[in-house]
Amino acid sequence: MRAVIQRVSEASVTVDGVITGQIGQGLLVLLGIEDADGPEDVQWLSSKIVNLRIFNDDAGVMNVSVKDMHADILLVSQFTLHASTKKGNRPSYIRASKPDVAIPLYEKMIVQLEQDLGTTIQRGIFGADMKVALLNDGPVTIIIDTHQRE
Repeated sequence: MRAVIQRVSEASVTVDGVITGQIGQGLLVLLGIEDADGPEDVQWLSSKIVNLRIFNDDAGVMNVSVKDMHADILLVSQFTLHASTKKGNRPSYIRASKPDVAIPLYEKMIVQLEQDLGTTIQRGIFGADMKVALLNDGPVTIIIDTHQRE
C-alpha cells in the first residue's frame, strides 16, 4: 500500500457535483493498493497514519497526532499512486490492484482507521471520477509505502 498523507486545514471530495466526504482540520489520505498488499499492511498503515505526530504542539513543534487532536481523516482511493514512469511518457498502472482485490482492502482500511481513530472516516467513492479540494497546512505531505517501512 502506498499513502500520500497531507495535513490539511480543510478538504473535500465531490462526485457528480455532490460532496461525498468533507473534513476541517485533519488528514487527507490518498491510498493506492497493489496485489501484494494484505491485512497486515492495513493494520500497520492505519496505526502509522493515526499516530503520526505531524500537528504542532503549543511550542510550535510537530509533536501531536490526528488521534491526539481528535481531528478527522478523509480517505480517497487513488490507483495512480502505483504509476510506473520507467518507460516512455505514458504511465503504466499494471501494479495497481483491480477492483476485486482493491475494494475489500480499501473497505478494511476504512474499518481499521475508524477503529484506530475512534470516529467515522470521511471518504470518496472508490473508482469514481472525484474532484478533491484541499487546503494543505504547512505544507506537510508524507509518503508511506508499506513495502518500504523506513
